[in-house]
Amino acid sequence: MGFIRNIVGGQLIDVIEWTDDTGHTMVHKYDMNGKEIMMGAQLTVRESQVAVFVDEGRLADVFTPGRHELTTRNLPVLTALKAWKFGFESPFKSDVYFVSTKQFMDRKWGTNNPVMMRDSEFGMIRIRAFGSFSFRVKDPVVFMKEVFGTSSLFTVEGVEGQIRSILVSGLSDALAQSKIPALDMAANYLELGQSVRETLSPRIEALGLELSGVVVENVSLPEEVEKAIDRRTSMGVAGNINQYAQYQAAEALREAANNPAGGMAGMGVGMGAGAAMGQMFAQSFGAASAAGAQAACVSCGKPLPAGSKFCPECGAAQASGFCAGCGQKLTPGARFCPGCGQKV
Repeated sequence: MGFIRNIVGGQLIDVIEWTDDTGHTMVHKYDMNGKEIMMGAQLTVRESQVAVFVDEGRLADVFTPGRHELTTRNLPVLTALKAWKFGFESPFKSDVYFVSTKQFMDRKWGTNNPVMMRDSEFGMIRIRAFGSFSFRVKDPVVFMKEVFGTSSLFTVEGVEGQIRSILVSGLSDALAQSKIPALDMAANYLELGQSVRETLSPRIEALGLELSGVVVENVSLPEEVEKAIDRRTSMGVAGNINQYAQYQAAEALREAANNPAGGMAGMGVGMGAGAAMGQMFAQSFGAASAAGAQAACVSCGKPLPAGSKFCPECGAAQASGFCAGCGQKLTPGARFCPGCGQKV
């Protein structure tokens, strides 16, 4: 009799539990090894786990973290499916799946091809972006109905690709709803990630999953948009348009001087820049000379105040500025007209 009890006892399971040694397993099917579950067996569900009983492909009872004794009282769905009578205590067969509900973090995402978006300043532009995301199983029953079913989805890698596809395909909609201009994206990566998560969460939750977080690490803009941003930055730094033009001319002159063998085009640029610089210097020096010039008395040579008709030193009458004979303009201090020789 003892031998028979050992054989019968060897065909029954009295303790059911699972520990994840991999760190990336999402669903683990408990190995029955051809045995039956003994009524009254102990089921241990650890934190970040959920145990799901499946009878002939139909989802039955779900157990949350804790220690449970399997009886007809805490297996109501399975009891109804098997039409057990009250007080049934015989062994039974059922598949048991452990579903991990912990967060799977630092999963990478990125755009293989540019994504179109509408910007308020540049219109339609194409962008590339990449970052990371984290997710977890929110509803084990929905997850097993909608996603679980093939061996490739036993691990994180099987679900990760599906979430990544949803992220990339919905990125343009998320960017449009965020209403963040292209010029301000670099300073709003945190807000952009939150907007993407809020926009795509309903699509992820339909799979029984929860998108815990989305991190945007970089958004690259098209080359022409980056050049436009650089030009605006340069104008902002220059401040005054005239100063900016002078700076550009000076830079062209310096580059032409450093590249004497640059050909006729370089010579033309250098000559044009030189002429522009010469004109600016001439205007500056001319203004300074005009400001510094002062008339002198035609008789004693003493300096005269501006607009003086008589010398304050000797009282001599001063020239009006034009020759009375031929009307030619006279230089300050002239005693004879350089045109006709008449005495002033």
